[in-house]
Amino acid sequence: MIRLLLADDQNMLRGAMAAMLDLEEDFVVIKQAANGEEVLQALQTQTFDLLILDIEMPKYDGLEVVKQMRQNSRKEKMLLLTTFSTAAYVKEAMKMKVEGYLLKDTPSEQLAHAVRDIVYHGRTVISPEITYQFVQGVDNPLSEREMKILSLAEKGFSTKQIAAELFLSPGTIRNYFSELLDKLGAQNRSQAVYIAKEKEYI
Repeated sequence: MIRLLLADDQNMLRGAMAAMLDLEEDFVVIKQAANGEEVLQALQTQTFDLLILDIEMPKYDGLEVVKQMRQNSRKEKMLLLTTFSTAAYVKEAMKMKVEGYLLKDTPSEQLAHAVRDIVYHGRTVISPEITYQFVQGVDNPLSEREMKILSLAEKGFSTKQIAAELFLSPGTIRNYFSELLDKLGAQNRSQAVYIAKEKEYI
């Protein structure tokens, strides 16, 4: 039986994924977590065969959880889930020897297959879309949260609406936009969105 910990800050998505994984005869979701802090707390008292981690979580993101686990010599294997296929994240994850890196919209049967490949066969599993960008050398300087903010801005979301969507304060979103303008060399948020799309960052 493969013992799983599933971490994602979106409650509905996490619940649906846990229900899907529990349908597999050889899987059991032992623990669900809403953020990286809950993952690290669970690891103080429990062991798992595989951690399935959203890469973008509050209170320690997926990569930070991996970093702390490696520092503490934990043996659990790790599969990161992401909304965006960016080479920069893959490079960082591979440096820390993460066993899997998949897009969140990966079909359920492929996710189940990936879990078995990692746990039973010791393979490294990466989504084809992510592999393509990695091989092509497409490097995105934006963090996953920055890409999400720009994607919401492109849809016409206001600062207040973006803050509500991401459970952050409007002031934090304004700080993100200030950093984004510097990174992209943009004069305003509309230009930042344009540049990010032009360079295929979003």
